[in-house]
Amino acid sequence: MSSSVIYCLSNLLSWKPWIPGKQLQFLKPWTAGILTQRVLTKDSSSELLELNEKELDEQFVRGHGPGGQATNKTNNCVVLKHVPSGIVVKCHQTRSMEVNRIRARRILRGKVDLFYKGESSDIFKQKEESERKKQEKRKKAKDNLEKKKHFKEIQNSEIKD
Repeated sequence: MSSSVIYCLSNLLSWKPWIPGKQLQFLKPWTAGILTQRVLTKDSSSELLELNEKELDEQFVRGHGPGGQATNKTNNCVVLKHVPSGIVVKCHQTRSMEVNRIRARRILRGKVDLFYKGESSDIFKQKEESERKKQEKRKKAKDNLEKKKHFKEIQNSEIKD
């Protein structure tokens, strides 16, 4: 899940994030510039618990799955363990070990937050909200299908008469 952050040129000739609801202020209308940058919304939550590097065990193991020799002979799969909670995360999403290390920490941070905070965690609330939206979407699709069937039945009965 990602969103765009809009940056605007301020009076000091530097790019600053634009806060929705505030008016954009530029030096001159024809010198106005806007930059957008993709930002992952999962990482933007500063409410998550911070991980202490001393509490982490990190291993690099061989990956598995499709990719053949490139996957099976390189140790770019990251296994990260949070010792106090016992949570283990295995990340082999990309071929780059550094990217996998970053992603493993991101995943582990969310799981540790969920482990300690439980239902009051932001991750839990986001999952509940997305599940609720999915259910509403399914219900709406089902209702639309029923309406279409009913409409076709009415049309068929009018044609027969």
